[in-house]
Amino acid sequence: MYNVDFNKPCKVYFMGIGGISMSGLAEILLQRKFKVYGSDIKESDITDMLKSLGAVINIGQIRENITDDIDFVVYTAAINKENEEYKAALEKNIPMLTRAELLGQVMNNYKYSLAISGTHGKTTTTSMMSHILLEAKTDPTISIGGMLDAIGGNIRVGNSEYFVTEACEYTNSYHAFNPYISIILNVDEDHLDFFSGIDEIVESFKTFAEKLPDDGLLVINGDMEHKARIVSDLKCRIITFGLNQDNDYRAKDVEFDTEGHPTFTLVKNNIDSERITLHSTGIHNVINSLSAIAVSEFLGINMESIKAGLLACTSAKRRFEHKGVTKNGVIIVDDYAHHPTEIAATLKAALNTPHNELWVAFQPHTYTRTYALLDKFAEALKICDHVLVADIYAAREKDTGLVSSMDLCNKINSLGGNAKHFSDFLSIENFVEKNCKKNDLLITMGAGDIDNVGISLLKK
Repeated sequence: MYNVDFNKPCKVYFMGIGGISMSGLAEILLQRKFKVYGSDIKESDITDMLKSLGAVINIGQIRENITDDIDFVVYTAAINKENEEYKAALEKNIPMLTRAELLGQVMNNYKYSLAISGTHGKTTTTSMMSHILLEAKTDPTISIGGMLDAIGGNIRVGNSEYFVTEACEYTNSYHAFNPYISIILNVDEDHLDFFSGIDEIVESFKTFAEKLPDDGLLVINGDMEHKARIVSDLKCRIITFGLNQDNDYRAKDVEFDTEGHPTFTLVKNNIDSERITLHSTGIHNVINSLSAIAVSEFLGINMESIKAGLLACTSAKRRFEHKGVTKNGVIIVDDYAHHPTEIAATLKAALNTPHNELWVAFQPHTYTRTYALLDKFAEALKICDHVLVADIYAAREKDTGLVSSMDLCNKINSLGGNAKHFSDFLSIENFVEKNCKKNDLLITMGAGDIDNVGISLLKK
């Protein structure tokens, strides 16, 4: 593997520089005086921002973009091996790094590098940790998989020993990371277009945990079924969190305000501590916050900063995000949930907020996930008063005819739910306008572009 010398800035080329994670790495290298070049298939606010910082960006990916003076190339898993730029870099023998490999090398430049992993909750927990570090004035470098208002985007380049990033298990990319502290929020069955099943997923997280140095720290959900298997033979320090009494950090006496924000008693080593209030919704975020508290105390951050940071954290975009109220009085919330466990957590949070009927406009994400978890999706969604199911968002996949949104509707209805399929967003909007009443709650839900339904409704 090519090793970047961060003390000797050189010329780097990013294939797919406009992506949320690639752009963050590009910005870090720009701050370190590297000559940053790159390409993407279209212009965006992100590419415009990088240009303003000095990056040179090509729109369109052709072999002529890869010049002999490039010192190394960074690419994402989304780059097809037949891509002209990719083939040109290989032919010219230019060193190449994946996005994850570069991020892993970036982490080596920080004493306190924190990687936040888990099937669900990574972005929200990274947001919580970011707010705490900012409140404590640690001047951290932050790389997050969503847009965070507190840092004005998805990246913040600091000048301290603190670095925090998300660590995604898909394609085992996080195995290239080099953290000093890791969080494992949960381990669930997902990304079944890559993993064969839960056993392989658990092994992936175990390998990730084994990346920690002996003097490092693993903060892990102690309520997980697979916790023992992941932590076996680890030499680093281990702290557990969760709701069960045998965890090092746990919560009790959880109460919710009228907007669904929880307050709970923090219990450390079975001793009651502070009352903590969150601006995030749901019991799942109570659990997420425990991991952030544990890491913060390990880093020596005082409780005043921890409490203030958690209270200031309103979560990243598309995480139970209140978008507004329509002219007909319908409350619009948007949420990124695209896995049955995430959906169940979001709907549980919704039930703690005032509303009349609960509507969900759901866009399934990928055929593989929908097919593999069809029964679990239906079980999670059946509690809604109304489920409006859009066509499946293909993302990186092709429709093989194996599963459809109508299959999901039929399964929900067979369990006593109330689901309808719509082939386009305009039909969903028209149905909502005719049938949703004042004080009904509509959640646009999914990892695709279903949020456009709520945006459009609010403009009418």
